[in-house]
Amino acid sequence: MSQKMAKKSLEIPFHLISRSRLETFSSQEKLSFILNEVKKGRILVLEQGLTASEQASLIKNTMSAIDQDTFIGIEMEGYRDEKQSLLKRMFGGMKRPRMTVIGPANLLRMVHKDHDIIETMIIPGKGES
Repeated sequence: MSQKMAKKSLEIPFHLISRSRLETFSSQEKLSFILNEVKKGRILVLEQGLTASEQASLIKNTMSAIDQDTFIGIEMEGYRDEKQSLLKRMFGGMKRPRMTVIGPANLLRMVHKDHDIIETMIIPGKGES
């Protein structure tokens, strides 16, 4: 195997998605975008995470898209926003994670999470670009 081919097999696309880009999508468009990108073998870091409802929908959509030969699911972890004020909670302000990491389950492993760090392990050689 040539050195160029060996290098290609270790490359894993990693996309940082801005809050402004995510805000251009409806909730369903955002979930479709995320699932399509992850099915292509891409790891996404969302500047603004998903609501609890969006996370549940993404998991449900992922479960229906699983194919043991080509797509085994997703790995997802995020940080919650800081505490909401009483006023926001009373008037139904939605709490979104401030950052979320999402990727194919065969490429991304969450190792550790605490208040300041999400530690992940990226497993090369299994994604496609």
